[in-house]
Amino acid sequence: MDCLLVGAGAVARQYTTDLDGSSLSLAAVCDLDRDRAASLARTVADSNDCGGSGSIAGRPAVYADLDAMLAAEDAPLVVNLTSHAAHAAVTQTCLEAGRHVFSEKPLALDPAEAGDLLGLARDRGLALGCAPIAPECDAQRHARTLLSDGRIGDVGLAYATAHVGRVTQWHERPDSFLSVGPLFDGAVYPLSVLVDWFGSVARVRSADAVDVWPEREERRPEAPAHVEATVEFADGPVVSLRASLYADHRSREFYSLECHGDDGTLYLADAGAMAADRDAVRVRGGDRESVSAPHPRPRRERSHLDGPERLARAIGRGDRPRSSARRAAHVVAVCAAIEAEATDPDGTGRTVDGPDAGRTPAGVDARGLTAGVGQVSAPTVRPPASELTDGTALRLPPVGFGCSRYRDGTYVDRTDSVAIALDAGYRLLDSAELYGNESRIGDLLAAPGTPGREGLFLLGKAWNTNHGHLREACEGSLAELGVDAFDCYALHWPDAWAYQGPLRRLADRPVDEQEAVTFPTDEDGERATADRDLADTWRDLAALREAGLTRTIGICNVGLDRLRRLVAETGIEPALVQVERHPYTPKQDLVSWCHERGIRMIAHSPLSAPGLLDDPVVTAVAAEADATPAEVILAWDVAAGVVPIPASTDREHVVSNLAAARLELTADQRARLDGLADPEFER
Repeated sequence: MDCLLVGAGAVARQYTTDLDGSSLSLAAVCDLDRDRAASLARTVADSNDCGGSGSIAGRPAVYADLDAMLAAEDAPLVVNLTSHAAHAAVTQTCLEAGRHVFSEKPLALDPAEAGDLLGLARDRGLALGCAPIAPECDAQRHARTLLSDGRIGDVGLAYATAHVGRVTQWHERPDSFLSVGPLFDGAVYPLSVLVDWFGSVARVRSADAVDVWPEREERRPEAPAHVEATVEFADGPVVSLRASLYADHRSREFYSLECHGDDGTLYLADAGAMAADRDAVRVRGGDRESVSAPHPRPRRERSHLDGPERLARAIGRGDRPRSSARRAAHVVAVCAAIEAEATDPDGTGRTVDGPDAGRTPAGVDARGLTAGVGQVSAPTVRPPASELTDGTALRLPPVGFGCSRYRDGTYVDRTDSVAIALDAGYRLLDSAELYGNESRIGDLLAAPGTPGREGLFLLGKAWNTNHGHLREACEGSLAELGVDAFDCYALHWPDAWAYQGPLRRLADRPVDEQEAVTFPTDEDGERATADRDLADTWRDLAALREAGLTRTIGICNVGLDRLRRLVAETGIEPALVQVERHPYTPKQDLVSWCHERGIRMIAHSPLSAPGLLDDPVVTAVAAEADATPAEVILAWDVAAGVVPIPASTDREHVVSNLAAARLELTADQRARLDGLADPEFER
C-alpha cells in the first residue's frame, strides 16, 4: 500500500528504517523544512526499494505543504510523524481529505480534540491508528497473560514509571518535548499498557507537579518537568504514576510497571519495549521470592513501522480499525486530567473527561484481571473440551515441566521447584501417580499465588499396576490434585503388572514400601505381571474420556510398531505420545508418524542421558549459540515440534530451561545434533 509521511525528523528515520521489504511503499514525504524532507527521501531511496506511485525514479516525492501533497498524491494512508503539538491538526486535515491515518503519540493534547478526531474518522468511514504499539509487543502481551491467569490474584495497586530523561542532552530537537512535558511523551507508554490490561481510568485521585530543572540549562520545560499522580481505574487497580524529564532515563526505573495483587506481584521492566528480553518480566506468587518469567518464544524485535503496517493490512481487508486511537484518546484524557490536577489541585481529585478506552478486557472483575483471560500471549493452554477429539492436535506450550521425584538415584521433594516453575511461566505439568506427590502439587495449586486451572495443562499417568483399575487410579489422582479432569491422562508404560491396590500419597511412605507396591515381584523375585491385553486397557482409557475424567488420552514409552498395532486394532488414536527423546535417541520415525496424524509428542528425560551435556558436539553448538548445553538440547526438541519436559530443583535451571524455547538453532546446528543419533543407545 502506498503511504505518505508527514514529518521528517528523528522519529521518521526510525519508521523508515524498515521500509525495505515491508508491505508499505513511501510515495511522498512532507515537512515544513523542505530540505529535511528531501534528505529523508534520499535516504529512503538509497537504502530501500520502496518508491510509491508518486515517486520519481524510485525516490519519494518531496513537499513542504501538506495540502499540496494531499492534492497531488492519492496514497490512501498517511503516517503522521510531526511534533507533539501538531499531531491533532495534521490528523484532522488528512482525515478531512479522505485519508486513513496512523499518528505518532499523543493523538492530541486536548481530550476534546482527540474525541473529535475519533468522531471524524468514524463519520468518514476511515481507519485511525495511534502509537505506541507497546500493548501489542511481546513482553507486554506476555505480562498480560501472566496477570490474567490468576496467579497474583486481584490487582489492587500498581506502580508506573516514565523517566523520559533530559531531552536537551539526548535529542537533537528537544523543544517539542519541553513544550508538552513528560506526561504526553513518556507516561503514554505505561498508561497505554495499563489501559490495555485493565480498561478505562475513572479518576485522578491526586497529582502534584515539581518544578525541578538544572539551573545551567538554557532551555527549560514549559510544562511541569516532574509529575506524580495517583489514578484509579474504573474496573482495576489504583496506580501510582511518576513521569519525569528530570529523572535520568538511564536510571534503574525507565518505563517500568509493577502490579501488586492479593497473592503476588508482577514486574515489567519496560512498558515500551519493542521485544521481550529474557528477564523482561518477573513474577512472585504466594510467599515465594520473585523469579524471571521468560517469554517462551524466540526474541522478535518489533518495528515502529509495525503500527502503520498493521493498519494497512486491516484496510486492505476492508476493515476500518480505530481501537488503538480510541485507547490513545483515553490516555490523552488521563494525561490532561493529571496535568490539570497537578497544576491546579482542588483537593478532591478529578474525573477523567473524554473518550473512555472503548472496552473492558474480558475476565475483568471489580479490581482487575482474573483467571480466564489467559490466551492473550504466546503460551498456549487447553482449548474447550469440545475441541479435543481424536485427530485434533493439542495446543501445548513449547516447554513443559516434569514433576518426577526421582533425581540422581534418590527421591526428592519437588514442591518448591514446581512452585518456581509456575511463577516462571510453565503451563504444562507432567504428573503421575508413580511420582507420589500429586497431593502436594494439589496443595500448591489450591494455594494463593498459583495460576488458575484454565491456565494450566495437566498431564496425568496411570502406573503399570493399575491397567485393570484405570478409573480408580484416575479418580484417585484427580482427588489428590484437587481438579475435576485431566487435560490428558496417559498410560505410563504399555506393560501391565500385578495390581497392588490404590497408590495414594506414595511420597509420604517409606522408600522400601514405595518400591514394593510400584515394582512388585513374584515368589521368584521376577516382575509380577498381569494378564492384561493392551488393547483392552486402551479402550478402558478411552472410556475415561467419555466419562469426562480426562479431555484426551495418551500413551508413554511406546515404540512405533506397537503403537501402530494398537491404533489399528482399536481404531483409537492418542492425542499425545510421550517417550524419552534427545539427540542420542531422536526416534524420528515415531515423531514423523505422530505429527502426520496431529498427535503431539512430549520428550521426557531430555537432558539426563549419560554424557549428553558434555558431548563435544553439544558443547560446541552451545558455544556458538551463546547458550548452555541444556538450552541447546531443549531448543533442538522445540525446533522439531516436540515438547520437552525437563525437571530441575535448581532455581536458575528452572528458568533457563523454559527460556530455551527462545533459542533458535541454525539448520547446520540442528543437523550436527541430529548426527549424534546412536541406534545402540541404552540406559
